[in-house]
Amino acid sequence: MDNTEQQVPSCGHQSTTERKSHHSDKTKLNLIQRLNRIEGQVRGVKGMIERDTYCDDVLNQIASIQSALNGLGKQLLEHHLKSCVVERIEEGDHEVLDELLTTVSKLIK
Repeated sequence: MDNTEQQVPSCGHQSTTERKSHHSDKTKLNLIQRLNRIEGQVRGVKGMIERDTYCDDVLNQIASIQSALNGLGKQLLEHHLKSCVVERIEEGDHEVLDELLTTVSKLIK
C-alpha cells in the first residue's frame, strides 16, 4: 500500500461530501468489472429497443440487469456492514444505524 492509500479517510463520520470507502484494490476491481458487464447489458437492451425486439425478450433482459444490480448492491452492503458500520459503532457513532436503515429501505423498495 502506498502513502496515498494510507491517507484516504476511512468510513468515519466526516460530512457526506468528505466520507470515502476503503475498498481493497481487488474489491474495487471486482465491482468495476461487474458494473462494466451491467453497462454492457444496458447498452444491449437499448439496441434491442432500436431493433424492435419482441417485448418479452427485452423484459427478460431488464430482469437480468435488475438481478445483476441487486447482486452488486448486496456485495456493497456486505462490505459496508463488515467495515464502515462496525468501525463507526466501535468509535461510538450509533447514528450509522439510522443511516444504514435508510439505505436498506431504499434498496428493498
